Amino acid sequence: MLRTTLAGLRLHKSRYVTTVLAIMLGVMFTTGTMVFADTLKAGYEKTVMGSATSVDAIAVDTHTEPEGLDEPWETVPLTEEHLTAIRGLPEVSGAGGMAQGQAVLLDGEGRAFGFAPPAAVSIEEHSRFSADEGRLPVGGGEIALATSTAEQIGFEIGDTVTVLDREQEKRDFELTGLVDFGADRTYSQLGTVVFDTATLREMTGAEGYSEIDVIASEGHTDDQVVEAVSTVLGPDFEVSTGEEFGLAMAEGSGADTEMLRVVLLLFSFIAMFVAGIVIYNTFAILIAQRQRELALLRCVGAKRSQVFRSVLAESVVVGLVASALGVLAGIGIGLAGATFGGPLLGTEGSTLVITPLAVAVGLVLGTTVTVFSALVPATRATRVAPLAALRTSATAAGLEKGTGWIRVVLGVAAFAVSAALVGFSQATGPDPLGPVVVTAAALVAFVGVVVLGPLLVRGIVRVVGAPLRRVGVPSMLAVDNSVRSPRRAATAMIALTVGATLITGYSVVSASTEATLTEELEDRFPVDYQIMAQYGAEAIAGEGTEEIPEDGGAAEGTEDALGEETGTDDVEGMAWPLDPGIPTEVRALLQEQDVLERVMADRGVALATEGDDLLPVTTYVNGRLGVDLTADTVEGELTDLGPGKVVLSEGYADGAKVGDTFGVPGLWDGRDLDLEVVAITEDAQRLNGAVIDPEDFAAAFPEITEDRALFVIAKDEADPALVRETVMGAVDGYPTLQVVSVAEMKNQFSEVLDIAFYTVAAMLGLAIIIAVFGISNTMALSVLERTRESALLRALGLTRAQLRRMLSVEAVLLCLIGAGIGIVLGVVFGWAAADSVLPGMVFSAPVDQIAVFIALALLAGLIAAVLPARRAAGTSITGALASE
Repeated sequence: MLRTTLAGLRLHKSRYVTTVLAIMLGVMFTTGTMVFADTLKAGYEKTVMGSATSVDAIAVDTHTEPEGLDEPWETVPLTEEHLTAIRGLPEVSGAGGMAQGQAVLLDGEGRAFGFAPPAAVSIEEHSRFSADEGRLPVGGGEIALATSTAEQIGFEIGDTVTVLDREQEKRDFELTGLVDFGADRTYSQLGTVVFDTATLREMTGAEGYSEIDVIASEGHTDDQVVEAVSTVLGPDFEVSTGEEFGLAMAEGSGADTEMLRVVLLLFSFIAMFVAGIVIYNTFAILIAQRQRELALLRCVGAKRSQVFRSVLAESVVVGLVASALGVLAGIGIGLAGATFGGPLLGTEGSTLVITPLAVAVGLVLGTTVTVFSALVPATRATRVAPLAALRTSATAAGLEKGTGWIRVVLGVAAFAVSAALVGFSQATGPDPLGPVVVTAAALVAFVGVVVLGPLLVRGIVRVVGAPLRRVGVPSMLAVDNSVRSPRRAATAMIALTVGATLITGYSVVSASTEATLTEELEDRFPVDYQIMAQYGAEAIAGEGTEEIPEDGGAAEGTEDALGEETGTDDVEGMAWPLDPGIPTEVRALLQEQDVLERVMADRGVALATEGDDLLPVTTYVNGRLGVDLTADTVEGELTDLGPGKVVLSEGYADGAKVGDTFGVPGLWDGRDLDLEVVAITEDAQRLNGAVIDPEDFAAAFPEITEDRALFVIAKDEADPALVRETVMGAVDGYPTLQVVSVAEMKNQFSEVLDIAFYTVAAMLGLAIIIAVFGISNTMALSVLERTRESALLRALGLTRAQLRRMLSVEAVLLCLIGAGIGIVLGVVFGWAAADSVLPGMVFSAPVDQIAVFIALALLAGLIAAVLPARRAAGTSITGALASE
């Protein structure tokens, strides 16, 4: 039997081409994902370990987290005395300290870089960091930048870089070098500037060192150095070897890599699922076509178990060959990903990592999926009776059976369960688990499509095929062929249905998310420009370190928005500004401009209440609630806000209703401000906490004189270019103020969502390609099965072109049905998934993208029919008729 099986494979190897391609693509994605992720992880580890292991021991300062709001953060700095003591140890040949602060870096347009100032560090001799390009700064006129920071701004070595000092005065430096901080998040996320130690202390006021790097003297191990340094520093500092320090950082980078691996493997699971459907369909058709062959084997003495093993042996051979090819292709994909994606992810030049696990997973996964997909056809092969060899037709009746009542009941039940799950996801409201429930509903719906597939094919073909019958004989024959074997057609199209559902569903989620965010921006920010101060810039300037007055008020420019450095133990009733302030001169200047309709100001504080809770209190100067600034209300009207009244968000209302009195604590005279509640808004909206009238706010917090944000509304007839010039001119003398165009915000959201959509669509496109291979294979096997029928049609006068057209229309019908069902399901489940997580979701069906899917389905059908149609048209009429 084994020789017979292998001989059959050699004789009919062309039948397995598309099956091999389907398996190969799925395995390629899986292996490629593992190789790429392993290479990426090794690259991160190499980058981190390369910097950390360049020194033998690293000591860092410690931070003690406060237990409550009345407990400030405690930082124990490393001092010059510590550094001197470490340098004097016999186990140490050299040591260098790294001082750290923050500095406001200006970009090429003179605006502050980033929403928070970059880190500012000093790198001296014996540091774990060095210049990747150029050299480190020396003296007060030079600076170095993190490589990533320079790339974002566009600076090159030799350029002049401007940084604000503690007095917010501009100072120019020559860029002498670039430092690659690798995967160290402390320096890579917000950007980093590098000075010599003296310049750093002058620019930032930083004291002590955040880190001391140590080099061991000859004859001493890293552990001995760590022990000696720990003895000098005491228990208040963390000391570790360079290798231990690097492993700790690499673990954080590895977590991100593992998340990327999981996401990519999810797409490979989808690809293998679709490939499994294709494999099952292929073996089901092959078994059907070989009914006479299997019956003859039974006649000459083959047992049922031998026939079963024979089919499984075929699947093992096909699976192993295809998986091996997929592993090789996957290694190539992993290499391409590391080569082109590595520089974007900070691992440029990483060595390709091919682990035995990646190879084994690819081989085992591909072979296992193939064998399991062939189990049902193999079982069906054992039911072939020996007398079947006497039949004149080799077509399996099993593929021609209709849709019984049991199948109908099961299919309807599956769709009912799916609908119930969707209804449950909508009834529970926005919830992070909503998409999981919707995904489960989609999987159940796929079961319904599989069960009711033959019925769906018949019904859709009858509707779609009616006009096609009038087009010509080839189209009429194609319609008849599509309904003649609906089970085979349904099994072939389900793979395409899965892919189309996923892509359509994700496109609906993406489009609905964009529409919802756009509406939110328009509702919450019906303005043209928003102006905010760079967070943390005031603290760098030396402002914001004042203690809160003992009478419970707020000091202007208090450093920490959460009150973590208060300067006093009495917390209840105190207030902290929520964000850095904007000088009042900016609003005054903008209000004088003729091209502007209105300039609104946002001021706010956070009040400490009982139980260490914080109550945000906000006012909008020159802003109209319910008109300019809106939110969804639980009860009441936003337009009723005025002196002596308050609008509360539901989470802070503490059971208060419209008409009740709400006390706002923290007045300068020690009394609560009793206000009438006029509206309750939903949580997670623009109006959060307590919103009060500007008159009440000024009376309650007279020292809060700066705005934390400005909202600029231009006149309708104003020239957009002139408006932008006016706004930028008003903040020209304040480089730390950041100007954001709401239109630009919308474009940024759209660009991010578009990039995400096309990335996901490209990955899901692999499932579509595999599905097209499956349809092509179905058509090819169908042509083999109907060789005599095609020859008879040719003998009756059907031309080669008409035969090709018939098969093309048949393939297009199959693709359109699969894609059409997938699009319908995708729209439904995309809507349900988006609505289950997005409050106030605005449904948007991307009609243009759906039209593209339909066009691609048409194209896929034509491509799938090319080779089968060509083979059918090229078959000899007399030879085909004589062979039966």
